[in-house]
Amino acid sequence: MMNCACANEQRNPLTPEPFRLIRTYPLNDDVHFFQVRAVDVKMAMNLNYRPGQFMMVSLDGIGEAPFSISSTPSRPGLLEFGIRKVGNVTNRIFKLKENDIFGVRGPYGNGFPVENMTGRDLVIVMGGLGAVPLRSLLLYALDNRDQFGKIYLLHGARRPDEMLFKEEFFHMMNRDDLICHLTVDQDDTGAWPYETGLITRLFGELKDIDPNNTCFAVCGPPVMYKFVVAEILKLNVPKHQILMTLERRMKCGIGKCGHCSIGGYIYTCLEGPVFSYWDVIHMKGLI
Repeated sequence: MMNCACANEQRNPLTPEPFRLIRTYPLNDDVHFFQVRAVDVKMAMNLNYRPGQFMMVSLDGIGEAPFSISSTPSRPGLLEFGIRKVGNVTNRIFKLKENDIFGVRGPYGNGFPVENMTGRDLVIVMGGLGAVPLRSLLLYALDNRDQFGKIYLLHGARRPDEMLFKEEFFHMMNRDDLICHLTVDQDDTGAWPYETGLITRLFGELKDIDPNNTCFAVCGPPVMYKFVVAEILKLNVPKHQILMTLERRMKCGIGKCGHCSIGGYIYTCLEGPVFSYWDVIHMKGLI
């Protein structure tokens, strides 16, 4: 959880902390990038979180909503989000100006078990808005490059102008320590320089996968999971090494409201949003 400047002060877990908007710009027509920092500098530098966790962002008189963290804890001081405009809260967030103050609480959720992933090869498969939480894991792995084996990035979008963090990933194509493959379902411009087709076609680029020493991290639209997981299973990867982030139906972030309950006993905001495929096939309703 967030480290308060007053370590002995017991705070209400539902009370947000003041954060300042540092920078914002569009990633595509309906998703914007937001970089924020806690007003309290000590708090900003001591905020601990895992890739895959999320924060609750609140605006007085409007409400609050959960958003996956897109930055990496290996670069302290700032938090980054990719937010899609879909409702009252996000409509108001999109109107914020640099230096505006608003509320943030968290982090919440389990995040990726990076301590169990170190020493292994890592394949990150992202589609659509799934690029937001998986960017956190990717940047973390690249910042701690000596702790991982080969790192693959498979990233798909419907069209070139819809790919999130496109320019950032273009630059990553030139890295020697990352095997990066990008695709779009269709290219209306004729200027797309990489693959065209569904993201599953990129699995042909995975070479010499050791199934027992490889972790897969997957996030994307619901329709993507079925086909991507089918490709992973063809590689004989153990089900517990297939990790999926399934942020959905979040409301309070602390398991009190029941809004994210699955089957009445699984709280996505507590047990998730990261689940293994083993969890998914044993708990109906996760996807």
